[in-house]
Parts: sequence; structure tokens; C-alpha cells
Amino acid sequence: MSASRLARTLDQVLVTTAAVSLFALMAFTFADVVLRYLFARPVRGGLEVVELLMVAMIFSGLPLVSRRDEHVTIDTIESHLPDAIRAGLRRVMHVVAAAGLAGAAGLMYRKAGTLAEFGDRTQLLGAPIAPFVYFMAALLAVTALVHLARTFLPGEPGGAGASVV
Repeated sequence: MSASRLARTLDQVLVTTAAVSLFALMAFTFADVVLRYLFARPVRGGLEVVELLMVAMIFSGLPLVSRRDEHVTIDTIESHLPDAIRAGLRRVMHVVAAAGLAGAAGLMYRKAGTLAEFGDRTQLLGAPIAPFVYFMAALLAVTALVHLARTFLPGEPGGAGASVV
């Protein structure tokens, strides 16, 4: 499988995961509000469900935002610099981002191991927490790899992005 095909497949999986999570979050919230206000019967463990769906949605979006360079940035000096310096600064930014994300992924992975070892579960629903934290660690690692790829692969590092001036 070529790198571009792998990237497209990963994008599809992540977009689908984020979209399904967002739809489930919306449907769940609607049902919870209806049950709460019309029948005085909120969904038991509703906050836990919302938290877990938010994890899936947010962490699925991290590699997508990084790969598409859709971060919100503030451009105060960069637009006045020569292209070579801007490209160098973007490479440095991607290396720093990759290092930070890789470090966070490592910490998250260790935390997931601890949670799995102790069998930690959510308070009301009793859902195991470790698989969600492993999911978070994996997507942080994927995002770190995306930043490394944007640093070293040919082409414009950093791309256009969404700038706020």
C-alpha cells in the first residue's frame, strides 16, 4: 500500500470515527434532554457517555487537523520574513510539536497501562477506562508522526493553515 493511499485510508477512518462520535453525542444529548425535561428521567451515566464520546471525537480530529495544517495560528512576524526563514521556522515548529506529542503519547500509554493493571472503570456505567486512554495515546503518536512527516518530506512544510492576523 502506497503512503498516499495509507494516508487517505487513515483519513477516512478518522473522519468516520469523528463523525459517528459527533452524531452519537448529538443524538445522546437530545435523548437525555427529552428524557430529563419531559419525563424527569435523565440517562444514568450521561456525563460519562458524553466524556467518552468527546474523547473519540477530539482525538480522532488531532491527526486530521495536523495533516491538513488547519491549526489556528497568529501571524505577527512571519509574513515579514523571507520564505527560507519561514520554511525553517515551520520545520522547527513541526519538530517541537512532534516531540511534545510523542512525549504526551508515551505518558498516556503508561497511564493506560496503570489503569488496565488496576482495572479502573467509570463510576456509574462501569466501562473500562484503559481502552479509551490507549486510543488517546495511539492517536497522539499518529499525530506526532504526521508532524514528523510534515517536517522531513519534500514540499512546503506547514502549508497555508488557518491564520488569524
